[in-house]
Amino acid sequence: MIEAILAAVTATPTPTPTVDPNLVTPGPVGFVIVAVIVVFAALLIWDMQRRIRRVRYREEVRAELDAEEAAQGADTGEDEPDARRS
Repeated sequence: MIEAILAAVTATPTPTPTVDPNLVTPGPVGFVIVAVIVVFAALLIWDMQRRIRRVRYREEVRAELDAEEAAQGADTGEDEPDARRS
């Protein structure tokens, strides 16, 4: 019990900083590196969206062409599959 009281009364030492806080900050070099990574990621996302949109439009056009060919095939009575598709 006395040990607990002595431990509570005794002050705990506070650590003294041994490193200058201004020397461990990222500074301008860190900012430039983070800015370059952010710009690179934004350009990558922009290019990915463009490619996905292009694939979606191509699929829509391909579906429209297939529907037109099917309609023309039904009018002429053709039952052969389309030879141009791979």
